[in-house]
Amino acid sequence: MKYKIEKVAVLGSGVMGSQIAAHLANVGITSYLLDITPKELTPEEEAKGLNLQSKEVRNRIVNKGLEFAKTIKPSAFYDPSFVDRIKIGNFDDDLKVVSEVDWIIEVIIEKLEPKKELLAKVDALRKKGTIVSSNTSGIPINDICSDLSEDFKRHFLGTHFFNPPRYLKLLEIIPHEKTLPEVVEFMSEFGDKVLGKGIVKCKDTPNFIANRIGVFGIMNSIHLMMKHDLNIVEVDKLMGPVTGKPKSAMFRTSDVVGLDTMVHVAKNIYDALPNDECRETFLMPEFVNKMIENKWLGQKTKQGFYKKVDKDILYLDYKDMEYKPSPKVDFPCLQAAKQIDNLKERLASIAYSDDKGGKYFWEATIDTLIYSVNRIPEIADDILSIDNAMKWGFGWELGPFEVWDALGLEKSVERLKSEGKNVPEKIFEMLSFGYKSFYQNRNGHLFYYDFETKTYKPVHYPKGITILSSLKDQGKVIKKNASASLIDLGDGVACLEFHSKMNTLGGDIVSLLQDSLKIVEEDYEGLVIGNQGANFSVGANIMLVLMAAIEGEWDEIDLMVRAFQKAAMSIKYAKKPVVTAPFGMTLGGGVEFSIVAPRVVACSELYMGLVEVGVGVIPGGGGTKELTLRAMDKVKNTPDADPFPFLKQAFENIGMAKVSTSAYEAKNMGFLRDSDRIIVNKDRLIDEAKKSVLELVKKGYRAGQPREDIQVLGRSALSAFKLGLYTMKEGGYISDHDVLIGTKLANILCGGDLIVPRKVSEQYLLDLEREAFLSLCGTKKTQERIQHMLKTGKPLRN
Repeated sequence: MKYKIEKVAVLGSGVMGSQIAAHLANVGITSYLLDITPKELTPEEEAKGLNLQSKEVRNRIVNKGLEFAKTIKPSAFYDPSFVDRIKIGNFDDDLKVVSEVDWIIEVIIEKLEPKKELLAKVDALRKKGTIVSSNTSGIPINDICSDLSEDFKRHFLGTHFFNPPRYLKLLEIIPHEKTLPEVVEFMSEFGDKVLGKGIVKCKDTPNFIANRIGVFGIMNSIHLMMKHDLNIVEVDKLMGPVTGKPKSAMFRTSDVVGLDTMVHVAKNIYDALPNDECRETFLMPEFVNKMIENKWLGQKTKQGFYKKVDKDILYLDYKDMEYKPSPKVDFPCLQAAKQIDNLKERLASIAYSDDKGGKYFWEATIDTLIYSVNRIPEIADDILSIDNAMKWGFGWELGPFEVWDALGLEKSVERLKSEGKNVPEKIFEMLSFGYKSFYQNRNGHLFYYDFETKTYKPVHYPKGITILSSLKDQGKVIKKNASASLIDLGDGVACLEFHSKMNTLGGDIVSLLQDSLKIVEEDYEGLVIGNQGANFSVGANIMLVLMAAIEGEWDEIDLMVRAFQKAAMSIKYAKKPVVTAPFGMTLGGGVEFSIVAPRVVACSELYMGLVEVGVGVIPGGGGTKELTLRAMDKVKNTPDADPFPFLKQAFENIGMAKVSTSAYEAKNMGFLRDSDRIIVNKDRLIDEAKKSVLELVKKGYRAGQPREDIQVLGRSALSAFKLGLYTMKEGGYISDHDVLIGTKLANILCGGDLIVPRKVSEQYLLDLEREAFLSLCGTKKTQERIQHMLKTGKPLRN
């Protein structure tokens, strides 16, 4: 394609504009962030003797926007230094920069006339062929560009990011009637491969896809809450993680987004769509209007549907408009659901329950499903676009049509008929053909029902996206057990996939890893270790360690640790190249397995850390050894370096259980090397890791040998660590048990209490690791910590 994007102008520095600029910076793209100039001085500016021509004043609004992006939590930036890729300015002085850039994105106030006015100025300044887009959440794209030049119209489209842009996967691409197909194609590919987004192409209808369906779901849930006499907390329990929705559920999500934003979107739909069969649903109930009047807008005003008072989270009782302590929610349907791991089975269980919670969930869910069916072909031509939009934009685990399959199409239609509800004619037609589900899996290939052709069509994934479950269904499994599978990726590359609960590492995975390395050595070019679960791995199965420690089975623990260490070393020194593909939470043993590989291809959203001190032990599977080795290698490669700061960083990473907030921070912490790769789109991780395996093969990969030349500092450095621990203890910052853990950790990092520095082997450090791990497992405090972690999911400090 003739298009490229190296520089971008972001017009508008509010909540979305500043974060879009931040995400562009994350992927290495320079942007100009511009906003309006103030019309009057603040008292502080007057006191400084500034005037409206002062640059500080003229850039005040854009500076405030950028500061927001720099300080928001969770962070908008992968690394704080990336902010330097953003240059600021204002519309009056700096709009001419649009002539220098490759893409101009408008992100100003959600009103038609200001957008048209600004873009008319842009049209006069931009180079012909420059792509321009709007981040509007619902104003028709055709209306925005109606008065602009033909070249502008051909290169104009909607690019609707979701808040927060770094973390939410959805990017809606909305062409209008004159947008060039090649512009749509280029921006879709750019959004996918460069920005890491899931692309959904939308029709130019009010609020597009995700907001149209999502806001209907929210508004309908509010009305049904009042109908069924439920409270806000009860609804959020029913419409949260237990039913495949985000932890923020319904009302907490509204608080984060902002009640004013939700009201604006709902009003836009109501005003723009007089023929929508559910139009009245988008009218706000009186208590919401009262919240708007009171400026109870959610997170931005410190209170909305919820309000934090000290450490307590209060909820709004809409009946008397008072904030109250959250009540316990104890619907029988939710109690039963706790025993069901499979989400689809859990959804059906709740929906067909006869208690108050089940009846509410059924009605709220089925209404949204029917509304989604009725939106085809109005807002989208296929069910895939709606399902993906809701999963990627609203954080649903299953899209509406996947949910309907989980409930059972025939069974749900029979219930709807018995309740006297209107069932869309196209559903009756679908059932008349004998089609009883929206999706079908045929020999590992996924098909979806197409309402237009009344047949099933194959789901096509973009080139470079590998679906492991599909390969397994196609019979590509080489070997498997309950916790892992070895899968043939093609081209001589195999993949070891974890699929235990939360991808915890236990004996099954260690065993299959060793078998996999032997199989790959004989029959394959190399191995990828990766999966497509929620997270790469949350670490070793500590329940096994706890049970063995309580029973005093020290030999058993010793064997487990030896096996884990051996497995990690096998990855590092396998005869064929191994590439690991970590993403999301990669903790404890997940770190130890991933960082030792000859090459790591990591997802940018990587939350990596050696967190074992949270349960009272140190990393025992090679993590402490590996960070020691890397710290001392950095010393060797840094002329005249003081080695202690390098070891201190490793000590703090482990001793404070630090977890990276991105792959770039993981690199700064020493978990990733300069030779490791970082990619933005998690869906492409397996394929990119496979490419790295083949690249290593092409370069003539040769396995290394276990190291014998690791310089350690011995007693001099160990004494410095002990002094630091003593000072922390005397200051009341750490406990006696923390001192014990810290001393054991320092002993490994320093190579033991050696009188003089010397060189040691990897195995020497692994032996120190194992001794420390075993001795800490035997302490009462560690066993208390493990039990507390298992019970609460949170570390105990004592």
